[in-house]
Amino acid sequence: MNPHTCLLESFREAVSAADPAHVVPHYLTDSFGLPNGRTFVAGAGKASAAMALALEKNWPKNRTLDGIVITRYGHGLPTHRIKIIEGGHPLPDHKGMQAAKAILEQVKRLSEQDLLLCLFSGGGSSLLTLPLAGIALSDLQKLTKQLLLCGASIQEINTVRKHVSSIQGGRLAAACKAPVRALIISDVTGDDPTHIASGPCAPDPTHFSDALAVLERYHLNVPPNIQSILKAGSLHQLDETPKPGSAIFKRVENLVIASAHQSLAAAKDYFQSMNIHALILGDTVTGEAREVAKVYAALIKEIRQHPDLLKPPIALLSGGETTVTIKGNGRGGRNSEFLLSLLIALNGLEGVFALACDTDGVDGSGNNAGAIITPESLVRAQNADIKADAFLADNNAYGFFEKLGDLVITGPTYTNVNDYRAILIL
Repeated sequence: MNPHTCLLESFREAVSAADPAHVVPHYLTDSFGLPNGRTFVAGAGKASAAMALALEKNWPKNRTLDGIVITRYGHGLPTHRIKIIEGGHPLPDHKGMQAAKAILEQVKRLSEQDLLLCLFSGGGSSLLTLPLAGIALSDLQKLTKQLLLCGASIQEINTVRKHVSSIQGGRLAAACKAPVRALIISDVTGDDPTHIASGPCAPDPTHFSDALAVLERYHLNVPPNIQSILKAGSLHQLDETPKPGSAIFKRVENLVIASAHQSLAAAKDYFQSMNIHALILGDTVTGEAREVAKVYAALIKEIRQHPDLLKPPIALLSGGETTVTIKGNGRGGRNSEFLLSLLIALNGLEGVFALACDTDGVDGSGNNAGAIITPESLVRAQNADIKADAFLADNNAYGFFEKLGDLVITGPTYTNVNDYRAILIL
């Protein structure tokens, strides 16, 4: 068994388990319930184009189907009945905003005899962008950039996004008279639809005051008009997002059809087929990537020192979404930063290999899904005068692994169930 190949194959299995081509058809059974009228598809996210393609291939030929789906640049696929539009991610742009506006206009025209069929996945928050009246796209871009750099969790970020949006936080469902069914590929810990693509069809338990609290917690200097709108909403509860228990959601169904846990389970099956005991540590791991890595390093050392507890070979699997607070000027990505910190903490520990990748194929803003380390990685770096500590301090994990030739580059995977980490102890 080649450990490097084994880790890469486990990642492929994890991604395959969340492939829309595999998971979408399971939810289009005879009990799906087709409407008497029109079926309009609205979607957003990195996996949404693949979801739309899978839907088209499995939709009855004699039934109407049309719609608009927004995905990230480079993630589009050739569909015939559903229009695919590529837009900006992680920063929203004009193309995404115009597509979101077109979606909302179509949704408002649907009747009770129609069906709104939604396809949401990670990345949908920035792609399905339609700011509240009084907020310019440029101001929303400034806000988004600050939120992404401050170290806030995705739940905190989306709390703010929902309260500056005309379409998220349940507002899309509220604009519709038709029954709503949302098929969702989850990229957030806990798989709560309210946090996936900022929950366009899900009840929002948060308030304007919660959004303001996030800005204050991270000392963000946001555009004045956004600050004013959030303060006015907090004081007067005007234009608040629809809440749990609202009658709106009696005609809405949100279905999570793929999640990180399913992908981890598929990877576990793969390792066990290779006679390697696999342990899922959880799919809800959060925190600063470099600090989470130190905890994992301590666990690995414990297993090494006390093999009677967990006897190698063993694979430790986990998912979730770590964060990176940017202080340097390098190119990073949370999975690459996790691995660089882990490499430093392990300090060349024998028999330990690890992979950390984002299941969408893009770690941060780079062209890599993540990276891979071996027991020799640190020595190779030292021999090449590549100082791991300096690269970590500069948030330049991409640069470090690029120099070593250890980046994992897959291209778009057309799905997204967040981070995948596999640590192989031999």
